[in-house]
Amino acid sequence: MVVPESVRAIRHDERAESAVKIQTRSVDFFYGDVQALFNISLDVQPNSVMALIGPSGCGKSTFLRTLNRMNDIILGTRLTGSVLIDKTDIYGSAFSVVELRKRVGMVFQKSNPFPKSIFENVVYGPRIHGIRNPGQLEEIAERSLIRAALWDEVKDRLSMNAMELSGGQQQRLCIARALAVDPEILLMDEPASALDPRATARIEDLIGELRREYTIVIVTHNMQQAARVSDETAFFYEGRLIEVGITKQIFTNPVHKQTEDYITGRFG
Repeated sequence: MVVPESVRAIRHDERAESAVKIQTRSVDFFYGDVQALFNISLDVQPNSVMALIGPSGCGKSTFLRTLNRMNDIILGTRLTGSVLIDKTDIYGSAFSVVELRKRVGMVFQKSNPFPKSIFENVVYGPRIHGIRNPGQLEEIAERSLIRAALWDEVKDRLSMNAMELSGGQQQRLCIARALAVDPEILLMDEPASALDPRATARIEDLIGELRREYTIVIVTHNMQQAARVSDETAFFYEGRLIEVGITKQIFTNPVHKQTEDYITGRFG
């Protein structure tokens, strides 16, 4: 199935740009000579969950990593267009990447706790940013673990090696670690794909709670998960953004046939 060059992403509802937290315009992205993203223009509203869906290799994770410049560490990559957070271009020469990583946290597909204690995992970021006061670090650890719905399970064993936690607990610990630096935005790349149904439900419940304080962008292959957790959904195919809009409308009344075919399992 080929996406015509003339296809433009269809959006069901246009909102005032003043309310936008993340805004990309005409983003093209290249791995060397290979173009992975084509003309991506997308708005993400504050205190909402945006789900990115589409088949493997369609550019979802590549796009997600453009939002915190994680692709910068890959040799030979190049981006054109603009990525704005609160109307400021994060690829501008005056923008601090260190500040960006503080404002935009990320949780990866595979939980990646450090081989340290639970406490040291959570306060790693604040330490990097210069916080040394023990009382302040303890307060940050407690607050972050509470936000990640993990505090009640680990509060009496903060000195335990994080590698001894279950898979679901490790992923929530990674979320707590991301929250410890007080980001405004949380990026999640398939955060529950390696977890059992019970742990997945905990992560989804947590996402629902976190949207009150954070703007969340989540990549998922799970259609049901996207429908459950997101306010808006964006469908990617072959590096192009085909359709974006309110999640209920995307899943019940998509405008583009390719979106309907993917959602109904005809391909992907």
